Amino acid sequence: MNNIELLHRDTTAALSTIRIQHDGSNDAHWCFMHSQRAFADPVYRPCFSPRLLRELRIFAREAIEGISERSSGPEAHLSHIVLGSDAHVFNLGGDLQLFATLIRTRDRDGLMRYATECVDSIHLLHTRLHANAHTIALVEGDALGGGFELALACQTIVAESGVQMGFPEVLFGLFPGMGAYSLLSQRVSPKVAEQMMLNGVMYSSDELHRMGIVDVLVPKGEGVRAVHEVIRQNRRIAAARLALHRVRDAVNPVTHEELIRITEIWVDTALQLGDKQLRVMERLVRAQLRRPEAVTANVAVR
Repeated sequence: MNNIELLHRDTTAALSTIRIQHDGSNDAHWCFMHSQRAFADPVYRPCFSPRLLRELRIFAREAIEGISERSSGPEAHLSHIVLGSDAHVFNLGGDLQLFATLIRTRDRDGLMRYATECVDSIHLLHTRLHANAHTIALVEGDALGGGFELALACQTIVAESGVQMGFPEVLFGLFPGMGAYSLLSQRVSPKVAEQMMLNGVMYSSDELHRMGIVDVLVPKGEGVRAVHEVIRQNRRIAAARLALHRVRDAVNPVTHEELIRITEIWVDTALQLGDKQLRVMERLVRAQLRRPEAVTANVAVR
């Protein structure tokens, strides 16, 4: 990237799970989850831990402030938010260890609090953080469950060939409840969305591109270059792109209230899980610690 600036030193010094950069040449705000610093913790898993969720909000605040400063002029100004990962996976989804603990202790409030934080992040990303922003998911590694939902919340999904994405929640009796249905239904039919949420299948990025879910498919190692090309093309038609954002918001809005209603159903369903399902969940946690790709071992792959 050209003209890269690290964000404020006093902010980034406190970050342990993400790496953030700003490209001043095109006002692109990059956030890479699961930074090398995170793996200094031997039990760190590349999932949506409460710590990662907190740091993603810090990134969002920094990005919003930066975009607002640049959007005060009369001309259409288009900024970009890019979400990627420094790990070999994009994101493994919800914090299963936390889920199991909260379910075993019947802590509905704690589970709802976590789910609401996830929904808040999904909705903020889906609404682009700022009216003058366009969001891009850079998926260079597998995206499971909530990780897939995070990618779906972005306006553009750039994925490298061979990456796997899907919803393994059905393995332990749950469904993806942080936006999957609402977001998938904007890209495929509701019937297909339901099938994808309940069949436990891991889809390749190549197949998802054919289905119209992945917007840009590139060979392995070409993801960053492809993101720069998307940014370049969008900036050439900035006014039209921003106008189309407003059209999309008017025609297919996904409201925060809708997402909260769905995640309340998810919480109530989670609290009905029995010991057998919780043991499966805990086994997946151990697999993530041993070898993150092992989490997909019991999931059908297309």
